[in-house]
Amino acid sequence: MDPRKDTSANSLAAGFAFLMVTAVGWGLNWPVMKQLLSELPPLSARGWSGVVGAASLAVVALARGENMRVPRELWPRLVALSMLTVCAWASLIGVALLWLRASEAAVIAATMPIGVGLMALLILGELFSLLRAFALAVSIAGLAILFGADSFDANLDKWPGVALAFAATLLVGLGTVLTKRFPFGLPAISLATWQLAIGCAPIALAGLWFERADWGALSTQGWLLMAYMTFVQFCVCYVCWFAAIARLPASTASIGSLIIPVVGVLASAATLGEPLGLREVLALTLTLAGVMLAARS
Repeated sequence: MDPRKDTSANSLAAGFAFLMVTAVGWGLNWPVMKQLLSELPPLSARGWSGVVGAASLAVVALARGENMRVPRELWPRLVALSMLTVCAWASLIGVALLWLRASEAAVIAATMPIGVGLMALLILGELFSLLRAFALAVSIAGLAILFGADSFDANLDKWPGVALAFAATLLVGLGTVLTKRFPFGLPAISLATWQLAIGCAPIALAGLWFERADWGALSTQGWLLMAYMTFVQFCVCYVCWFAAIARLPASTASIGSLIIPVVGVLASAATLGEPLGLREVLALTLTLAGVMLAARS
């Protein structure tokens, strides 16, 4: 056996494992975010959970003996990509949920693979094979069945949320491709620490300026939701996401992320009492089939 092929296979397997952890963790975060917004404003909730998450990851990285030093020439790139992959997404999608239901925002976020695939073709030269295109079509079909035309009200009052969600999706897609194009060479935990700190600090400061968060009135459930968003959605999932895109083609990783809205719907059914029937099961089957096809491409 060629050891290089074995190493490559192990790297791909690890990449998909990291991707699945990310997809499940971020999928569960959709109902978490929506519920938390009933107690905290979006910029404060997203910003401070990210800042605390970054501090927690820094402690883990130092305990593991990881080198947190960033070479001087990488700082401009690190700041720019942190604004795209963390700041734009965490802030814009949080505010978008003031106008949109979690499922509506998830539908918009699920369009990311389309933009990522095209940007990966132009920036990375990744071939968008027929099998990968078919995988994307199967996954999108699953999402169409899942949400259906009746799940999104074409209401003018929702257009601010729609615009914000699309902007967040496009920017994080661009950040994903550019991170693949210009790798940092940092360990995943160190990279996630710096990106969370750089991306979420401005959001937290904006929350102090524009919002009035009443932390003293936060319920026990609110603190638990905040803990999930801090330590799972930010810490665990961002580390796994950067580890995944370091091992997988950008377009494949983005197609795998289509599991996120499916998990979000299943979690909403379990926690919010939303219906879960044949349509949801069929959609889940199609989306997972699309991810499996993407893995083979």
